[in-house]
Amino acid sequence: MKNAIIKLSSLATGKSAVIIEFEKDDLHIKLMEMGCVPGETVKIEKVAPLGDPISIMVAGYNLSLRKTEADHIWVEEI
Repeated sequence: MKNAIIKLSSLATGKSAVIIEFEKDDLHIKLMEMGCVPGETVKIEKVAPLGDPISIMVAGYNLSLRKTEADHIWVEEI
C-alpha cells in the first residue's frame, strides 16, 4: 500500500519523504537547482518556533525553506 501524497509543508519534524512533483511555477526551477528533484529523499530537520521557516535535509545538506515554498513540493512519506 502506498503512502498518501502530501505537501512538504505538512510533513512532521523528523519524518522523511520522497519528492514526487512540484506545482509548476517559477519557484520549481529554483528548487530543482538547490537539489530538490523528483525522486530525492528529504527529511524535516527543524521548524522555527512560529512554524516558518523549516529546515530540511536534501542532497546531503541542510536547506531552509519558507512554508509557502514547501507548499509547492508534493512528497510521499517513507
